[in-house]
Amino acid sequence: MTPQPKPEDRFSFGLWTVGWTARDMFGEATRPPLDPVEAVHRLAELGAYGITFHDDDLVPFGSSDGDRAKIITSFKKALDETGLVVPMVTTNTFFHPVFKDGAFTANDRSVRRFALRKILRNLDLGAELGARTFVFWGGREGAESHAGKDVRAALDRYREGLDLLAQYVEDQGYGLRFAIEPKPNEPRGDILLPTVGHALAFIETLEHRDMVGVNPEVGHEQMAGLNFAHGIAQALWQGKLFHIDLNGQTGPRFDQDLIFGHGDLLNAFALVDLLENGGPSGGPAYDGPRHFDYKPARTEDREGVWASAAANMETYLLLKERAAEFRADPAVHEALEASKVAELSVPTLTDTESYADLLRDRSAFEDFGPDAAGHPGYGYAHLNQLAVRHLIGVGK
Repeated sequence: MTPQPKPEDRFSFGLWTVGWTARDMFGEATRPPLDPVEAVHRLAELGAYGITFHDDDLVPFGSSDGDRAKIITSFKKALDETGLVVPMVTTNTFFHPVFKDGAFTANDRSVRRFALRKILRNLDLGAELGARTFVFWGGREGAESHAGKDVRAALDRYREGLDLLAQYVEDQGYGLRFAIEPKPNEPRGDILLPTVGHALAFIETLEHRDMVGVNPEVGHEQMAGLNFAHGIAQALWQGKLFHIDLNGQTGPRFDQDLIFGHGDLLNAFALVDLLENGGPSGGPAYDGPRHFDYKPARTEDREGVWASAAANMETYLLLKERAAEFRADPAVHEALEASKVAELSVPTLTDTESYADLLRDRSAFEDFGPDAAGHPGYGYAHLNQLAVRHLIGVGK
C-alpha cells in the first residue's frame, strides 16, 4: 500500500521548486509561470504542510509597494484557507545582475549595503508569516579569479552581515533562527562556505553563534564527493541542523536537483534512517521540516510537476517504512551486536580514569594482543546487505 503524506509528516516545498518554469542556460521555459496561490492550494491537496520562498519568488523584484501588499494579502488568504504554513523563508541575493559579485561579499560596498536592506525587509515578512527559520544561500558569495577576491576580507564582511542581521532579529523579538546553506560551486566557480564543515567552522566565529546553524542540501554535499548522511550526523552532533533540503544527485557533477531518492538511493535510505531513528533514545533525531529543494524535470508539463512533488513525499515515506523495518529486524540486531556498533558509545576511559591510569593499565598495551584483536572481522558487508535487502523490500 502506497503511504499517503499528511501535514504531520512536515513535508514542505520551495515555491521556486514547483514554480520552476524549466528555463535553463540552453533552452527557453517549457512551462508557464505558477501563481503562488495555486501552489499553496495544490501542495495542500497533496498532503504537504508547508511552503517556503525567496522574497522574489513571491513578490517580483522591483514591484511597487501597492502591488507587493496585494500579493502578500492574496498569499496569506491562501494559507488561511488551506492551513499550509511558512516554516522558512530566504532572500534572493543571486539572480539580479547587481549581485554578480556577491551580496555580503561584493567588492562594491554599496551593493553590500543594498543586500542587507533587502534581507532586512524579508526578515520582517518572514516574521509576519510565522517563519521560524531564515536560510542564507550564498550562491554568488565566491569568485572565479584568485586575484579578484580577498577571501579573508570577504569572510569578515560575511560575518559582519550575519552579526548585524542576527542583532536585528534579536532586537525585534522575531524568534527566527538562521541556517547557512553550503554549496561548493555553481553558479560561481568557487563558493565561500562550500561544505557543512566549512559552515560549522565559520558559525563559531559569529557573535550570535547560538542562533545560527546549517541547512545542508543533498546535492550540494554530493557535488563535492561527500557523504551527505555523514554531514548531517555531524550537524546533529553539534546541535546545528536547523533545516534540511532534500533532493537527488548522482555524484560530483552539476547541481541536478532530482526528486529525493532519484540518485544515491542507499545514502537516501541511510539519511532517512538517521533522521527518523537516530536519536539517543531511538526516537527522531530531527524534528524540523522535511523540505524538498528539487526541480521538476524540464520534460514535465504542469501535471507532471505535481506528480513529481508527490513522488518526493512518497519516496521519503517508503524509506521511512523500510528504515523502521530494518531497525526492528532481529537479524539486524544480531549484526549490529557482532559489529560492536553499540560499543562505540562506551567512553574509551571510565569516568574516573586519567591518562595516568591508562599508562598503568598493562592490559591496554603491554599485555594487549594486537594480532589476536586484529584477526576477527566486523561483519560490515553482512550488515550493509541487510540494509540493501530492507531497502528493496525483501526483509531478512
